[in-house]
Amino acid sequence: MRNWMRERMKRRKKKTENETEATGKVGQQKPPVDAQHPEPIVPTYDDGLVPTHEPLEESPAAEERLEERRIETEVQPESVSVPPPELKPVAQPPGPRTVRAPKGVVVLAIGLPGSGKTTWFKRRGVTPLSSDMLRSILFDDITEQRYQGLVFSTLRSLLRARLIARMPWNYVDASNLAPHERRQWIKMAKGFGYEVHAVFFDVPLEVCLERNRRRERQVKEDVVQRMSAKLKAPAFEEGFAKITVVRVKRSGEQGAEVS
Repeated sequence: MRNWMRERMKRRKKKTENETEATGKVGQQKPPVDAQHPEPIVPTYDDGLVPTHEPLEESPAAEERLEERRIETEVQPESVSVPPPELKPVAQPPGPRTVRAPKGVVVLAIGLPGSGKTTWFKRRGVTPLSSDMLRSILFDDITEQRYQGLVFSTLRSLLRARLIARMPWNYVDASNLAPHERRQWIKMAKGFGYEVHAVFFDVPLEVCLERNRRRERQVKEDVVQRMSAKLKAPAFEEGFAKITVVRVKRSGEQGAEVS
């Protein structure tokens, strides 16, 4: 009985077959494990990464693909108005330049109090933007001189509104004594596409003082004298397209246009 059991066990060991997928073939006999046939190494992968069995490419095409993926840094020029060194401005062909017609005219009156500016506008039926008018509205005093910045900033806002509304003719009745005082008016007008004219009242100080004394609302004489010291005649270099000079009528002279 014992011999029969031993022979039965020996047969079972010989007939043991591989019933797993370790070798990739179900039913295939497992190879013996010894010094010449060690257990296969099974790699472990972290974070569920799937390994690739493709060999690394070392061909030139593979190197080009790696270069395409690199990050490149582009340095911008210091000023956007300066073209890069490899670019050159295209030369414009010589020829006549087209000049746009002005949208309208801004007329600046230039002269002392009492030089006849208000009378000149009345004779032409014109209601100008006037600093005297604003002084009366803001301070109830036409001679108020302490808030010049407020007066002229308001006056410029009124002219800007007219230019936005595309009014063709615009008159500014102010002293406009020096070029730096006229510069802002000229810059604004030209910025809106308007032409600028000057009407210069070249009247002697004595005549202005005499007329000022006959006014209902007078400007202090010391103020008129200080203004006379600042008065400068307009010039075309300032940006005027036309200058009209108005003088006191003497020996048949009423006015003259300078072109």
